[in-house]
Amino acid sequence: MVKGNIGVTTDNIFPVIKKFLYSDHEIFLRELVSNAVDATQKLKTLASVGDYKGEMGDLKVEVKLDKKAKTLTISDRGVGMTADEIEKYINQIAFSGATEFLDKYKNDANAIIGHFGLGFYSAFMVSKQVEIFTKSYTDAPAQHWSCDGSPEYTLKTCDKADRGTDIVLHIDDENNEFLEEARISTILTKYCKFLPIPIVFGKKKEWKDGKEVETAEDNIVNNTEPAWTKKPVDLKDEDYANFYRELYPYGEDPLFHIHLNVDFPFNLTGILYFPHIKNNIDLQRNKIQLYSNQVFVTDSVEDIVPDFLTLLHGVIDSPDIPLNVSRSYLQSDQNVKKISAHITKKVADRLQEIFKSDRAQFEEKWDALRIFIVYGMLTDEKFYDRAKEFALLKNIDGKFFTFDEYKELIKTEQTDKDGNLIYLYANNAHEQHTYIEAAKAKGYDVLLMDGQLDAHWLSQLEQKNDKSRYVRVDADVVEKLIRKADAPKVTLTAEQQDALTNIFQSQLPKIDKTEFLVTMEQLDADGQPIVITQNEFMRRMKDMAATGGNPMMGFYGEMPDSYNVVLNTAHPLIEGILKAEEAECADKVAPLATEIADLEKRRETLKDGHKGKKSEEIPTAETEEIKTIDKKVGELRDKKKAIYADFASGQNHVKQLIDLALLANNMLKGKDLADFVKRSVDLLK
Repeated sequence: MVKGNIGVTTDNIFPVIKKFLYSDHEIFLRELVSNAVDATQKLKTLASVGDYKGEMGDLKVEVKLDKKAKTLTISDRGVGMTADEIEKYINQIAFSGATEFLDKYKNDANAIIGHFGLGFYSAFMVSKQVEIFTKSYTDAPAQHWSCDGSPEYTLKTCDKADRGTDIVLHIDDENNEFLEEARISTILTKYCKFLPIPIVFGKKKEWKDGKEVETAEDNIVNNTEPAWTKKPVDLKDEDYANFYRELYPYGEDPLFHIHLNVDFPFNLTGILYFPHIKNNIDLQRNKIQLYSNQVFVTDSVEDIVPDFLTLLHGVIDSPDIPLNVSRSYLQSDQNVKKISAHITKKVADRLQEIFKSDRAQFEEKWDALRIFIVYGMLTDEKFYDRAKEFALLKNIDGKFFTFDEYKELIKTEQTDKDGNLIYLYANNAHEQHTYIEAAKAKGYDVLLMDGQLDAHWLSQLEQKNDKSRYVRVDADVVEKLIRKADAPKVTLTAEQQDALTNIFQSQLPKIDKTEFLVTMEQLDADGQPIVITQNEFMRRMKDMAATGGNPMMGFYGEMPDSYNVVLNTAHPLIEGILKAEEAECADKVAPLATEIADLEKRRETLKDGHKGKKSEEIPTAETEEIKTIDKKVGELRDKKKAIYADFASGQNHVKQLIDLALLANNMLKGKDLADFVKRSVDLLK
């Protein structure tokens, strides 16, 4: 057996760090500015505990661009470094001075950003040479360090009057973009916008005499005291609104805010906003921003924020969130799960607080809030349990109810014969007006469920509440929406039903991916003569397929729309059409019906004789005779259909009734609508 130590040298690891440490080269500026801020924060900490008694002076961090010299310089007036410290923290890769400092001053340290000791080397991703000019706060001799990106460096004393560090990057030819003022400004705004030490990049500019000129005032790119770093008691609603505008300059003012402020069992601060969401662009553009000690990390926060809360806007800041070595993204661990659960609880608590303290305001903003709450209830079981106390149902008249309140309202009138509580709803008050009014005439209340996730939500509510069903008002004729007793049977003969079916089927429009099924019901004589309904189950499955979220729903999404064309056999107009048919078609249909009956009788006789026999025992002649009978019956039925269709084509009332039903369902369009108008005028003459 052989034991030993793995040999890692700068010769083999340095090129790897330079090339692969950061996926995005622009992060170098974040790292170097963060290091400068850390150096400044260390000095402030030393001063606060009495280990530094010198002058503090201006503690700003400066970023200077010299396009001619092809250099970018990051300067601070922090603690600086001695020769020994350069040897320790610069020449030894991944040895973090921040970690050592935190160990010594953990109870007094200002927020220190760095932890890994690798950030400095990001400079070599964009530079052919990096220089350090530094002077320690201890008044040790100033030092000049230089490296061309190889493992070799030079270190010597130099003249430097002021305390602190200048990092000079000699930008290589492949990265000239980082010599552009606009590019540097964009990076600083993205990553350093809320660092706790002022970051200066050039001078402010103003328009004068038709051109942009520099002023004498420093251009400070960051807000050192963003709202989330302050206590909620020190902030007003206006402060929260102003901070939202700072984060999202082009966004509409949010609905509500939630201030996160936790120090145990983990450190977490931040402000989350419920935004007005008008389109998908808003969701893609404005996201929650994750910070670590006020340094921007990412806006991909799916691991730390539950899926439904990614719809929120705002900021989360925590030094306890585990990041990868380049501080570019999250690494999942138990802390992340705890933080996620806490954020969910805080959001639910805040919503419940608003609901209880100002229900009128909550109701006023419900339509905008609903997508967050419904999405949360669908995707997070714990959130559902909390949200069911403040989630609202809105009826067609604009009144709001909690789940319990609405159940109490409808239980008397909307309980069916089997003890099921039937919740009637519409998803388009305008298009479903006729059905809504019919339901209201019965004394029923109708909910408005027009949210994009409501199809999924209704299914969840049915699963959570026993003996409860949600039925759209156009899912059936009003007499059958809530069954109070067994429906009366249709009294028409089979032949009469067949006649009506064929008459109306022949005049129904041909619509792509749409099927119509003619059915009959014995309804009130003063009700509608014909009603078009759509089965609740199939329609809801298609709605759910349209909103996505479940690959299994794709099957339903591909199926055609299926509608029931319900004929009221008790209505005088339907009775009149049937009488007219019998008077005009009886002589033509009767012989066909007789022949069909005889053929079907013969077929049944043959099949009765085949019972108990194997296929090879059945005479071929009889098998062929059955095939002949089936073919003949089909031909005779087609003749009957043709007779009924010919009759129907001459009956304006048939087409008129169909079009009226289609019109009530917003399904009458184009040429069919124009023909309906013309026919209506003709019928009035």
